[in-house]
Amino acid sequence: MLHLLWVLSARTRYFLRRNMPTNVLLDLIRTRRGLKWGLPAMLLAGPYLLAASACTSLIAHGGPGWLNLLVFLCVWNALKFLVMGPVSLILLIRVRVREALAARRNTPANGKAELTS
Repeated sequence: MLHLLWVLSARTRYFLRRNMPTNVLLDLIRTRRGLKWGLPAMLLAGPYLLAASACTSLIAHGGPGWLNLLVFLCVWNALKFLVMGPVSLILLIRVRVREALAARRNTPANGKAELTS
């Protein structure tokens, strides 16, 4: 029984990771080419929070209870994008430092490139 729950949980996670638009976008941001888009992606949190606010006011004025799920989903996605901005900046700095160290290791001590045949 526990194994079945474990497998079901893992398959659900992999399905959501591959197919949900925000997860796909965050995976693209985590690549080397996408790290520079982490801070601008934080701006996507605004529309999500606006949608959550609109759903909350609809619920307060007698709207259906299932809108609470939309509020949760919007707030969750907004938090993912808000966190990804600083994380991508840290990852970008770390990658640039590694690239600079690798370039420095490949350059000879006198600063001139060696010709190898």
